[in-house]
Amino acid sequence: MTEQSSTSGINDIGALIADLVKQDEQRFVQIRRQLHEYPEIAFEEVRTAALVARTLTELGIEHTTGIGRTGVVGHIRGKRPGPTLLIRGDMDALPMQEETGLAYASKIPNRMHACGHDLHTATVLAVGGVLKQLEDRLCGDVRLVFQPAEEAIGGAKEMIADGVMEGVDMALSLHNRPELPVGKFGIVHGYATSSVDSFDIVVRGKGGHAARPYAAVDPIVIAAHLVGQIQTIVSRDVRALDACVVTVGSIHAGEARNIIPEICELKGTVRSRQPEARDAAEIGLQRLCDGVALAFRATCDLTYTRGTPPIFNDEGMLTKTVEAIAAQLGDVSIEFEPSMGGEDFALMAAMVPSFRLLVGSSQPGRKDTVHSPNYQPDERSIAFGTMALARTVVDVLS
Repeated sequence: MTEQSSTSGINDIGALIADLVKQDEQRFVQIRRQLHEYPEIAFEEVRTAALVARTLTELGIEHTTGIGRTGVVGHIRGKRPGPTLLIRGDMDALPMQEETGLAYASKIPNRMHACGHDLHTATVLAVGGVLKQLEDRLCGDVRLVFQPAEEAIGGAKEMIADGVMEGVDMALSLHNRPELPVGKFGIVHGYATSSVDSFDIVVRGKGGHAARPYAAVDPIVIAAHLVGQIQTIVSRDVRALDACVVTVGSIHAGEARNIIPEICELKGTVRSRQPEARDAAEIGLQRLCDGVALAFRATCDLTYTRGTPPIFNDEGMLTKTVEAIAAQLGDVSIEFEPSMGGEDFALMAAMVPSFRLLVGSSQPGRKDTVHSPNYQPDERSIAFGTMALARTVVDVLS
């Protein structure tokens, strides 16, 4: 960031933040492009973390590396006592080939920032640059968290284990949304994302010859019955007003066409926004597995693994953020629908009042989606996200 003396005559905080962002907007766009050219996946973000640490040093922000293996944490300390507010941005890319043809497209085969985490990292760096120059106004501290391995749903857990949440009183995060035009922000009340659980089912029957099925117990037939029955969990076990999706994504059994195998394995996921729906799905899966085992003279073993919970947007944090954005940018917040996707910021949000802001990133004339090999977000979203988050922090910590 440039020296604050250039804007020291500006008394209005909104104008001051806008001026600081405008001065260095292109700097952080270029940082985003550097990140985009060299994407790194879960816990391999060595080059990314080095760029983040180097930028924090240039901004005069105290920081620590190696948190959660490859994570970086920056510290901005207000001049007066107060709470600690955490801002989290994720850094990892996806294992997919980029097809944008951009001049700064990925230089690493089968690696791409197709979810916009390069935007998130650049935005949180830019927020840090603004807040560092406004630290005299802050009553409390800001913790800038650059998290690895969000896509693998592991980075937040690792950083929490390394103490990143110690002393934190509230938290913010962001995610770009190509469904929203640049300059707009999405607001979701309550449960904003889904929990993401996984299950493995092993159906064990009795192998035999395909010509003599009466002498065998066919696990494939049992699995076929089970897949159909699993679909009734959402329609009959989960409350109609709640959100839940149960998906069987993999079935494997046998190798030969004329042999009834002994084992059939199923793998799947359960996504739900409400805890009651999550519990109902797990209980329902176990009941159905027990039932088909009894009905077909087999065994049916379920392993259910709970992953991340849903993000719950605290209404107080949401209100403060919306009010800050309105004061800075006007009436640009839009009610947005919840997502059935998962996000491990939920682990941090479960510990303190938190809010995840959705930042519009669509380019005019494009209809992009995240996780697409051709995703091209509007880079102006960095500046808008920076103004929104910086203003929120200043208003909350004042």
